[in-house]
Amino acid sequence: MNILIVGSGGREHAFALKLKESPKCGSLYLAPGNPGTEKLGVNTNIKVDDFDSIEKLILENNIEIVLVGPEVPLVKGIKDHLLSHPKLKDLIVVGPDKKGAQLEGSKDFSKMFMLKYSIPTASYKTFNQNSLHSGIEYVSKHSLPVVLKADGLAAGKGVIIAETHKEAVSALNEMIADKKFGESSATVVVEQFLTGIEVSVFALCDGEGYLLLPEAKDYKRIGEKDTGLNTGGMGAVSPVPFADEVFMKKVKERIIDPTIAGLKSEGINYTGFVFFGLISVSGDPFVIEYNARMGDPETEAVIPRIKSDLVDIFVALGQKKLSQLTLDVDPRTATTVMLVSGGYPEDFEKGFSISGLQNVKDAVVFHSGTSLKNGDLVNSGGRVIAVTALGENIQDALIKTNAAAEKITWSKKYYRKDIGLDLC
Repeated sequence: MNILIVGSGGREHAFALKLKESPKCGSLYLAPGNPGTEKLGVNTNIKVDDFDSIEKLILENNIEIVLVGPEVPLVKGIKDHLLSHPKLKDLIVVGPDKKGAQLEGSKDFSKMFMLKYSIPTASYKTFNQNSLHSGIEYVSKHSLPVVLKADGLAAGKGVIIAETHKEAVSALNEMIADKKFGESSATVVVEQFLTGIEVSVFALCDGEGYLLLPEAKDYKRIGEKDTGLNTGGMGAVSPVPFADEVFMKKVKERIIDPTIAGLKSEGINYTGFVFFGLISVSGDPFVIEYNARMGDPETEAVIPRIKSDLVDIFVALGQKKLSQLTLDVDPRTATTVMLVSGGYPEDFEKGFSISGLQNVKDAVVFHSGTSLKNGDLVNSGGRVIAVTALGENIQDALIKTNAAAEKITWSKKYYRKDIGLDLC
């Protein structure tokens, strides 16, 4: 089967590598792909939200499965666009339609959804320009710290945790009145701060049932021991020791099952990944956020542990038979370390030559923010390369991952060496 992956990061590279393992994978196309996917399939110059060009590529190359990696095309309605074409009615799109993608595209929608279907989450209120005065009054008296979230997509930067009432008032003003995140913060969700430990849980849904994937824990802070600014993700580990059978039973019964049932009740034919961003509060799971796709860098830790044929899984999704599958998972631990440009997540320099990839042993390298400049591989983003290794436990896997990370070099490279150690 010919397959298209929409996206250009480490998540898409991980999916490409896994799909190419399948004897059922024919030609693999990427829109646009990256230097790491070049040897796995056909990279194109098509942007993730250029739906007309993506449609043309599918029609011209007899593509039967489309996997949508990032959130932007999902929220903009790529699935709706493709399936509206009379010749693409049987296309398997791994990703929800525009209505389903609101789980990620609108924080207000997702909070109302959770409230409606009694899914445990932090208490909240929503404000906009018309209710800004009430919002200021509300945050001025709110327990601290208080969480403020831009309603729409903000490239992972739309969340502010205010430690003082003055900071909360200022943040609310900046987000709504000054449009700090553009139209994404025209509406702001003000939320109770929950104290606990986070975990990411993933389910692949076919509109009827779902297949549970291995869980992961990602690390957002730039500095070791979770210090400094938030990033798009500095690493991940899978499995997560505290997500044991007792905890996951609660997750399934209180969160996953009601979410899937709720989507069906809303008339949403959800076919794709649901990312449950959870926090364990004294052993009880609460939803921090939904995403309508797999996470990055969690994908780079989760996918290498899956031994089942990914093409078979996507075909089962198209046939609404996911609940009949049993996932074959490597019991070993995967640790993923993200190598980033010096200065990230603030200003950083691009265009430095990357070397040492050929020296990596006992680990897999995923390209995230790289590009080719006159045939030379260079850093072109904040998060540049993800390195994943498998081991008998976190410490064993991390030794291999860090050893591989050390061999990859460019000017001002930085990475955390403590991914997963808080769980040991």
